[in-house]
Amino acid sequence: MSLGKILVLLLGLAAVAFAVRTALTGTVGRDTEAHSAPRRQLDNVREKAKQLERDQQKAVDDLARRLNEQ
Repeated sequence: MSLGKILVLLLGLAAVAFAVRTALTGTVGRDTEAHSAPRRQLDNVREKAKQLERDQQKAVDDLARRLNEQ
């Protein structure tokens, strides 16, 4: 196989790979939505954990206040 045929084969494979990736992702560039989804989920979990901590602290403070009033 000559060098020209190998080069044409490699360029053809690269073109096919690019076309398949574009067809599967729907974009030509980076798919930033896929990368930001886990970050968004982690932010949601962190916010929920903070909210639970605030609620628990409020419940403890209320209980301590009621015990001190008795």
